[in-house]
Amino acid sequence: MVQVKAVAIKNLDKSKASGKHYSSEKTTNPIIVGSDGVGTLSNGQRIYGVSFNGTMAEQAVFLKNWTAPIPENLTDAIAAALPNAVMGSAMALRFRAGLQAGETVLINGATGVTGKIAIQLARQYGAGKIIVTGRNEEVLKTSPDLGADEIVSLNQDDEAFIEQLKSIHAITPINVVIDYLWSHSAEMILSTLKGKGTFSPKTRFVSIGAMAGDTITLSSQILRSIDLQLSGSGLGSWTKEETSLLFSEILPEAFQMAADQKLKMDVTTVQIQDIEKFWNMEITDGKRLVVKI
Repeated sequence: MVQVKAVAIKNLDKSKASGKHYSSEKTTNPIIVGSDGVGTLSNGQRIYGVSFNGTMAEQAVFLKNWTAPIPENLTDAIAAALPNAVMGSAMALRFRAGLQAGETVLINGATGVTGKIAIQLARQYGAGKIIVTGRNEEVLKTSPDLGADEIVSLNQDDEAFIEQLKSIHAITPINVVIDYLWSHSAEMILSTLKGKGTFSPKTRFVSIGAMAGDTITLSSQILRSIDLQLSGSGLGSWTKEETSLLFSEILPEAFQMAADQKLKMDVTTVQIQDIEKFWNMEITDGKRLVVKI
């Protein structure tokens, strides 16, 4: 039992509340919003944790094995907002992509909350070069401050996008693609990787989100012409061992990096009594909405 202090409202939470997420229960009964949060135990210790019964309440029951301690100098709001973005980036980089030091990483959709964390963690995990895409030009301009090396705007026409990416790929082959958009942008990236019948480096393409659409058309020629590993990272795809490492190592490390100002996270905070007017508000510029209780 935890006295809840802060809960981040994520696309996952909104999708589950509307019944549209693949993990949503088919029920017409009301649910308590929130899949995780930050709170205090009876002994005063602050922890982050996950609950299957909702967290946006004064008290919630956290799963004991799915908790992590929070450093003293990290705010409740940042501690509540950070984990989902870490899950959506670190798990893909470490376990699905198996990122190695010096490799080139492309982050498709890097202007969102999780994309911005992915840039920073890719750098922390030793990426040699980081390429980012996105439509929010203002946020894209700030991506070098987070560790990005190359910016490819999705606002340009398809031909220009593909040509820019091809020229980068020709010099530093893309080893890992972390994709938050899917749909047409993923199709363009995959077409960029298409080989010409010669030896090609292995590319690990990891789908994490589908903000631009849930389906793509994939040519079998692309699959045959390159050494492509196509996988996904999300609820249900992680092993028990990987999930255990998330709470025992990855999240505590990320919390400490944030506490030491080595990992930047932007949040917008509201009080729980004001949640109704903020629920459908679009929080822009890669910020996470956090409800304080």
